[in-house]
Amino acid sequence: MGKTKIIELTAAQREELENGYRNGQTHSFRQRCQMILLKSEQRTSLEVVGILGSCEMTVNNWLKRYQSEGMAGLQTRPGRGRKAILQTVDLEQVKAAVKQSRQRILQARAELEESLGKEFSPSSLKRFLKKTLAATNELEKG
Repeated sequence: MGKTKIIELTAAQREELENGYRNGQTHSFRQRCQMILLKSEQRTSLEVVGILGSCEMTVNNWLKRYQSEGMAGLQTRPGRGRKAILQTVDLEQVKAAVKQSRQRILQARAELEESLGKEFSPSSLKRFLKKTLAATNELEKG
């Protein structure tokens, strides 16, 4: 059995982690804050795993990241997840295709797939239109 990694927190760090644990925007961020708080109570990684249900390596990796980067290290970094098929650079072509085939979204999708060289579902097209038009409308209002 290896040596237990222990982290000592100042009162300000503990308060910041407790605030993140209680008020963090995402579940993953709150769980990471809880990991660090549990490790600061001199618990082993296996005990933390038993409480949180993650794996021992995950606990140790987040502990190292917190020690090197602080609270910012517990945030999920940008660029995670699947990239969007339709980008904002495609907006003008999408608008033109939808305007041409206003009541036939499937036909507009087929034309766009051919002209853009990308495959996507009708729901992807609808989601893209909804997000970009909402963002465009907010920019025009503000």
